[in-house]
Amino acid sequence: MSKTKSLMNVTSAAVAALLLLAAPARAEDVAVKIGNFTFGPQQLKVKAGAMVTWTNEDDIPHTVVSPNNFRSKALDTEGSYSFTFTTPGTYKYFCSLHPHMTGTVVVETATGSITPPQ
Repeated sequence: MSKTKSLMNVTSAAVAALLLLAAPARAEDVAVKIGNFTFGPQQLKVKAGAMVTWTNEDDIPHTVVSPNNFRSKALDTEGSYSFTFTTPGTYKYFCSLHPHMTGTVVVETATGSITPPQ
């Protein structure tokens, strides 16, 4: 009985692993590249629930900071930071090491904008 139970556990774990590997990346996920002292794209629009990942492609460290919302550690070359936006609104951010580097993420409701009744 224990061999059957063990085989079932291994099989269940293998199936779960395959499902995770086969799952497509979420279409809502967005990449922002940090390069040449800029965020690119500098402005983007996403739906609530989207995850944005910033990746540093410069040779020096950068950060991603939106006061009272999120703050990365210093990102070395090829370092990355991700944040999932759950609340609609406009999020301005900057690099705390190079404050002239700025960007904006506009988060819309997950179902689109609401049209007021006529």
